Amino acid sequence: MIASLILTLSLSPPVALPARAPTAPAPVPTPAQDPEPSPEDFPDKREEVKELIDTLKDHVGKRGDEDEEAIAVIDRILGEYSQSGVKDRAAMCKALSKVFEARRKDLESGLPDNGLYMAAGTALGLMGPESAAVLTKWIGHKKHRKDLTLQRVLVLSLGKTRDDKSVRVLVGLLQDKDAIIVGAAAEALGQYAAKPLKVRKDAFESMLKVLMSAKGAVDSDLNDTVARERYDVIAAPLITSMQALSGHDERKPDGWQRWWNKNKKKDWDAED
Repeated sequence: MIASLILTLSLSPPVALPARAPTAPAPVPTPAQDPEPSPEDFPDKREEVKELIDTLKDHVGKRGDEDEEAIAVIDRILGEYSQSGVKDRAAMCKALSKVFEARRKDLESGLPDNGLYMAAGTALGLMGPESAAVLTKWIGHKKHRKDLTLQRVLVLSLGKTRDDKSVRVLVGLLQDKDAIIVGAAAEALGQYAAKPLKVRKDAFESMLKVLMSAKGAVDSDLNDTVARERYDVIAAPLITSMQALSGHDERKPDGWQRWWNKNKKKDWDAED
């Protein structure tokens, strides 16, 4: 499971959202469903969780010789997470955070040997909101900040936690010097489409400013290949997430600016 998730996070381009569909008739009421159980409803400090964490530590400590086994244990930890109590969840997040402290030599190709880190980062994205603090710690950390492939996965995973406090972190990353990180932050903010309107408007406005600035840099010098490359990387995820947060379909930056000027004070969730 972890392997397929890593591939999705690291390789798949942002997918543009379709145009907003017409408002559908109100659904027929259905019987109320039981609320999802909270961590307090599950048994805690389980021996099997402790054994998994100890096994992971042992594999990670073998300097890369047992990283495949470590990744398999991370998969098992993820499987246990949703049925674990508060203390066990905290212990699991802490154990995965420790993974990033392990040192690995670069591959013979010169690329970083980051498979273990990618697995941990991907799993943490599915362990939110408790894992948000761990992901935030390792985003931009000096031990891994040069590995932009890993950093992109960490940023996307932070978005998947849908943690309220992480919105400010993701908005801040929209100013990163590396376009790939800006694009990841924009894509991650699209995960907040179900949040309160004020949260969405604030994030939307920040993304619009970045989009218009990047477009302005291109328009001011059509021969500036650096500005063009940056715009090409960040425009699609910005626009896709702006669609998700606003419920409005628009394609061009100027169109978004006009829509925002007209609708920034309106209730985006009101019936048309």
